[in-house]
Amino acid sequence: MAQSVSLAAGSYGMISERTRLRMIERLRQQGIRDERVLAAMYEVPRHLFIDQALATRAYDDVSLPIGQGQTISQPLTVARMTEKLLEGKASLGKILEIGTGCGYQTAVLLKAGAQVYSIERLAGILDKARVNLRNAKLVHARLVHSDGHQGLPDAAPFDGIIMTAAARHVPPALLDQLQTGGRLILPVGDQEQFLWLYEKTNNGMQKTKHDAVHFVPLLPGKQ
Repeated sequence: MAQSVSLAAGSYGMISERTRLRMIERLRQQGIRDERVLAAMYEVPRHLFIDQALATRAYDDVSLPIGQGQTISQPLTVARMTEKLLEGKASLGKILEIGTGCGYQTAVLLKAGAQVYSIERLAGILDKARVNLRNAKLVHARLVHSDGHQGLPDAAPFDGIIMTAAARHVPPALLDQLQTGGRLILPVGDQEQFLWLYEKTNNGMQKTKHDAVHFVPLLPGKQ
């Protein structure tokens, strides 16, 4: 049986325990039920993944800029996507993340017990993510500077793939790199975007449509 989120303060130098707990209660009210996800969201110091000038907004349910036209997703979106990967499963297993960004989603996946491989196309953003994860004492993800459209074939197959940028179409390479029973969750669309969950079964690929969202676009190549 899943344990409830611990109320004990961690060692990350939290802005305030009460502020984090308010975020967790808000996530519960918004429908997040998996205690593993809630615990991970509580334990990860989100204020370490954004500019210091924005730290007072770190635990608000908003996306925030991280530079180079990129953003850190709002907590609800991070929690929802992580929960969809975990739903009905004992563990996350090996996860590929497309779009490392500031490293916050990476950190939540690590705290939720995943083995994480993460791809980022912008070298400057990836460097920041490395620093952020190191400051949060979460250094076990494999971070790769590459084009997310291609996935990471040398580490495939994956139990789950999570994309944190919006694709116009699902990259075929990502579906190919899922193992049977694996899940891909990603935003799809241009002006209007929705989360889609793909699950690879013995009978083919099943897909379901979920929440309306807003992400920066998935772009090709690397810089």
